[in-house]
Amino acid sequence: MSIWDSFGGRKQPKGPEFDASSAPDASSFFSDVAIPDPTQLHPLSGLNQDTLDYITLEDSALDELPGSRSVLPSRGWSDDLCYGAGTTYLAALTVGGAWGLAEGLNKTPATAPPKIRLNGVLNSITRRGPFLGNSAGVVAMVYNGFNSGIGYARGKHDSANSIVAGALSGMIFKSTRGLKPMMISGGIVATIAGGWAVVRKTFF
Repeated sequence: MSIWDSFGGRKQPKGPEFDASSAPDASSFFSDVAIPDPTQLHPLSGLNQDTLDYITLEDSALDELPGSRSVLPSRGWSDDLCYGAGTTYLAALTVGGAWGLAEGLNKTPATAPPKIRLNGVLNSITRRGPFLGNSAGVVAMVYNGFNSGIGYARGKHDSANSIVAGALSGMIFKSTRGLKPMMISGGIVATIAGGWAVVRKTFF
């Protein structure tokens, strides 16, 4: 094409007119693209939640020894160890923290600056709480071992198992302190275990 033709020396044929209504818009673009369903991205989207083992426990897998049923369903000594040691540790940690709080408030002078008073209270809490929680957790683990062993040997779980297991675990916990501390510790733990056995039998 020459310059003369471009500037009007000869009329050029018109091309096809642009129809704006036929142009693709955003909605037509996204409809053509296969966008995955967000609900299918969930890890459990293709699973039947009614058949998952960690959501429900099969009744056939639970411990069938007489007297073994408690507050929570249990499949044996391992479940009892998790429940018993965990709850005992948390309960003792809370009691120890409250003990340390009261001790820190009593030992720190009321006229002391707030920072010093807060520091003394926190020191008492961190000293008493973990000490009592760790000690009770260890006793609970030993108690669970004795209680489960005695229960399987006798073929049943009852209050006698709990009292004997409590006495043995308490004595072992203080076995390095001499005979008298062993007897005192064994009596305390046996009393607590017997009380728990009565409460469980009465209310659960």
